Amino acid sequence: MATNLEIHQINEPHLEFGGVGEFIDPKEGLKHGGPFDLRFGNARKSIINVGFIGEADMIDKGTAWLNRCKEMIFSQMPNLIQYPHYQGFKNTFRADLNFNARWNFVLDSANLQAVLSQKPAVAVFKDVLQLFTNGFERLSKLESFRPDVIFCCLSKEIVDKCWSVTNEKVKAEDKKKVKKLSNQLTLFEANQLEPIEEQQEDILTRDFRRALKAKAMHHGIPIQIGTDKLFIDSAKNQDASIRAWNSSIALYYKAGGIPWRLRREGVETCYVGISFHHLYTTHDKHLVRSCIAQAFSSEGEGFAIRGVNVPWVEEQGRNVHLTEQQAYSLGERILKEYTFRTGSTPLRVVLHKSTHFNEAEKFGLYSALNNVPLVELVNIAPTDFRMVRFGSYPPKRGTLCTVNNDAAFLFTTGFMPELKTYPGPHIPVPMRIITDKRSDIKTTALDILALSRMNWNTASITGGQPVTLLFSRRVGGIMAEYGDDDPPSSFRFYL
Repeated sequence: MATNLEIHQINEPHLEFGGVGEFIDPKEGLKHGGPFDLRFGNARKSIINVGFIGEADMIDKGTAWLNRCKEMIFSQMPNLIQYPHYQGFKNTFRADLNFNARWNFVLDSANLQAVLSQKPAVAVFKDVLQLFTNGFERLSKLESFRPDVIFCCLSKEIVDKCWSVTNEKVKAEDKKKVKKLSNQLTLFEANQLEPIEEQQEDILTRDFRRALKAKAMHHGIPIQIGTDKLFIDSAKNQDASIRAWNSSIALYYKAGGIPWRLRREGVETCYVGISFHHLYTTHDKHLVRSCIAQAFSSEGEGFAIRGVNVPWVEEQGRNVHLTEQQAYSLGERILKEYTFRTGSTPLRVVLHKSTHFNEAEKFGLYSALNNVPLVELVNIAPTDFRMVRFGSYPPKRGTLCTVNNDAAFLFTTGFMPELKTYPGPHIPVPMRIITDKRSDIKTTALDILALSRMNWNTASITGGQPVTLLFSRRVGGIMAEYGDDDPPSSFRFYL
């Protein structure tokens, strides 16, 4: 039987900014049009208030870095198309950076050193986390203006001693199950890239970054983490212009801004990624798999909600599914949160999942979304499929290959003519797309390509995974640290 192979080139999706015009590169769009929320007029923030928590010398480094970001930072990179000069915060975002000593919570160095000298590592982790939590509580209760974002300034010693420690919550029998399953799966997944969803082995450790974000959620202020890798110029760190672009975009978004949004194509759409993470319920320390929905509107709103819990068993592995009723409940919650945030019901819902949708999940989700005119279920899966092309560069980003009108493979990374290079460190790996709307695979591919541009944690022109699934592992870890209550939904807390 002959193989029918077709190759299509999906055009690079455009982004919308504050001014007239559409751009492919976020940096060019911000430079010429400003952030998208300029269209909101006086409703947007024109001053970004920043607080700091850390030792005095680390706070000094943090404030010096933000003062530096107020000005232009010239790029020292050879490819100025890919790595242009940073224009300065106000020129880029049309907003002022504002910080004041009254928004600083200075950690006592002697007290911190006493905590860091403790043993075991778990005790150090908990006590240092509590010191920062004290700062969150103090800054969140300021009676006058409180900061929009808190910079947590971590010294090298804090990073070295606290970044990852053993998770004491995990029971011995669960550790054995996790290690056994991890060893089995390694044989089959050694050639895969970094997984986007939480792995079983992730529950064996606690991550200080995620713990900080979870604690900050309780006090209602998003945080930015700063270390010497951000604040200091060195041969080991990225160029200062790159660090300024990336950290400033993240800071602006966390403070309530919308840097850019997808160009409006068709009807108002809600894009949702469904994944799972591990959670120990507080009442009986029972390990479950808890569902996450990461949702993004075409208007620029982003939120993450926790769905139902699924008892975890060793045989389940990583192929977890919802019952019909659980899927129905999750669909209802997604619609409710979307409507609350945007004031309207979407006319189209697209759901992404890294494992296939079984019949129960399909029926439950379609039932919950029966008032939405257009619903599409998309499985985005890793694959061993590869392509090569003549010449020095790999396939272009946006290359879509269909085989026998059945299998579809999309390159979300690859050679980019706009940059005159391939900006990635590894051979581009496509993803396999399986959708229940086979009639329009190009539209499905364009959605995924566009959503890979919606990472407000970086100024990069390209992204690998769609934002609906990109932060699954991170969001799951933060929710696990938060506990089994419903955490805040705004995506600003999770970046």
